[in-house]
This record gives sequence, structure tokens and C-alpha cells, in this order.
Amino acid sequence: MSKLDHTRPFLPVRIAVMTVSDTRTLETDTSGTLLAERIVAAGHHLAARSIEPDDVDHITGCLKEWIADPEIDVIISTGGTGVTGRDVTPEAYEQVLEKRIEGFGELFRMLSYQKIGTSTIQSRALAGVARGTYLFALPGSSGAVKDGWDDILVWQLDSRHRPCNFVELMPRLREHLPASHD
Repeated sequence: MSKLDHTRPFLPVRIAVMTVSDTRTLETDTSGTLLAERIVAAGHHLAARSIEPDDVDHITGCLKEWIADPEIDVIISTGGTGVTGRDVTPEAYEQVLEKRIEGFGELFRMLSYQKIGTSTIQSRALAGVARGTYLFALPGSSGAVKDGWDDILVWQLDSRHRPCNFVELMPRLREHLPASHD
């Protein structure tokens, strides 16, 4: 059950959106646009947006660049999570993730099942953390973006969500990394 504690401040996070597609452009990227609009409407900052081809090296390169950027807290991708030969987003994520958030994919598929039935089994939605940055991979349909954002991420990326949320953990995500010396 999602519950907001309005006595706590809302802390906007900086979110980058990656669409993985061989065919979409910024003009035809309905899923990426929908996600970007929802991010801004929720009060967060759209830190970056990119369209990357269904290619592990391209996806991984963009992920590494954004993970290294201190102005990006969260990366959400849409597309490339299916089971066809060109669907390689999970493989790219595996090259950068330090920790997986197993429950994200499980919860996404549970919620999706209520809407599309057993077809949800074709989704390899996943999430994790890399160098203090959260990463979430959603399927490329507008319906999947709505399910992932409206039913999970809008709540977990809200610092007022109780009993807990991802935002309150952000200061501790880099605890295991060596301290940088400027």
C-alpha cells in the first residue's frame, strides 16, 4: 500500500531517460516522452534523455557515462527487455550493475499480469544499483511505462513514501566505494 507522509519534505531526484530502439526518434518515441512527462509532473528533474540502438555496446556506453555523472541519480530505460534477438537491454545492464534489486522485476510482472495476463512472462524488466546510481529497465510499450512509473517508481522515488523509499537510501549507496580525494 502506498502512503505519503506529508510532514516530510519532497526531495526531487535527477532522472535520465534512455529509450532503446532501432526505429524510434525523439519525435516518435511515445514511451520515452510519456516517461519524461511523468517524471517532470511528479516534481523530479529530467537530467538527460537519449535514444540508443538495440546494441549492448551503445547501451552500456550510455549507462556508464550517466552512472559517472554526479548530476544523475536515477536512470530509467524503456525498451529492449523482451526475448527476441535484438532485445539486449538486460545484458547491457548486467555489465554495469553492482547490485540487483530483484523485487522490482518481480513486482513489475505481478502488476503487469493483472493487466495483460501471461504475456507478462516475456518481460525481463529489472533494476539495480551501480556506483550510487539507481537503474531501472522497463519494457518499451506505453502501458509498461505507465505500470512501472505509476505503480512502482513514482512511489519509491518519492522521499515522503512510507514505510520506506529509494530516495532515503541514496546517501548510503556509495558506502562501499573508496572515498574520493579531490
